Amino acid sequence: MSSLSGAKSAAVGTTDGRHFPSTLAVGTLIAAIAVTAAGCQPATTRLATPDPADPAARVASVSYRSTIAPYTSLRPATPAPWRERNEDVAPRQRQEPQR
Repeated sequence: MSSLSGAKSAAVGTTDGRHFPSTLAVGTLIAAIAVTAAGCQPATTRLATPDPADPAARVASVSYRSTIAPYTSLRPATPAPWRERNEDVAPRQRQEPQR
């Protein structure tokens, strides 16, 4: 099988008597080297944070903040008479100076 692929790359990559490796062969070689190098790496790396399995590790304290703490119920509210409420928010009329 390797002789067949070597013959194909030689036939495809020949230019003026020189042999150039095909792009596919170079890409496959690079991928194989990367996979092999990745297999040599350690399984775990040093964590920047304390180990979560360590019971003596210091952690931040937990606090509780209610999401609805500022809420105050406005019901049931008795409605005020509409005429008085309207007069409270209406613009004041200017009184004309008397002559």
